[in-house]
Amino acid sequence: MYPFPQTVTPAVRSHMDAQTAFLNDMSKSMFRSFQQMCDLNIQLVQTLVEESTLASQQVLSADRQTEMLSAAAARAQPTSDKLRAYQHHISRLAADAQVELARVTEQHVQNTTRTARALVDEVTRSTAEETERNIRTQQEALRNAADPFARRDGDARHAMEGNGEMQRGQPGQGAQQSGAQGNRPAGAATH
Repeated sequence: MYPFPQTVTPAVRSHMDAQTAFLNDMSKSMFRSFQQMCDLNIQLVQTLVEESTLASQQVLSADRQTEMLSAAAARAQPTSDKLRAYQHHISRLAADAQVELARVTEQHVQNTTRTARALVDEVTRSTAEETERNIRTQQEALRNAADPFARRDGDARHAMEGNGEMQRGQPGQGAQQSGAQGNRPAGAATH
């Protein structure tokens, strides 16, 4: 069905398992940090809504303008304290998230590095074997292309070499004969 083999080597499998475990633990810790941040935001919004509701009730129930101003001023200090506490909580959550991510990374880095090294070693070994196999195939193809009539046992080569010497000798004799004629054209008479 597929043109490529579907085999997965143990080194690839173990490296993928190590990577998956690392990414799963990273995503769990990030999700936990995100969830804590959302909970903190929900708490802040609930607190601010309650504070604004109390402040609006006091403002609406005040009979004089001075009572309204004093009620609004009295709510300003607790609200700023709550925002300062929120900022402190956010800083603490960010620091905790960094510590957790560092712990997860430290926990998985040795295993992931070990499996990556094993994978690199296996890829190097299989690449070297494949390269050697390809070189042998190319050398065999070059030998076959260089002497296409040679048999594997070498008999045809010896027979061809013997015939070649005899054939080479004949043109040489013809050259000597033409040299005796003095390089004259074929139809010229000798005197």
